[in-house]
Amino acid sequence: MKKTTCAACDRELGPDVISVKLGGKTVEVCCQECAEALKEADAAATIASGDNNE
Repeated sequence: MKKTTCAACDRELGPDVISVKLGGKTVEVCCQECAEALKEADAAATIASGDNNE
């Protein structure tokens, strides 16, 4: 049986999985804290990549 882990912290996912859509892909995280961390990181990466397109 394949173990699935959180996209943010690598903990094994339990029954209360949260799906987060980032850049057109959906990833699964273990808790709201990890969901928010990934959303913030994605937003920062999007802003940073926009700054490099001068």
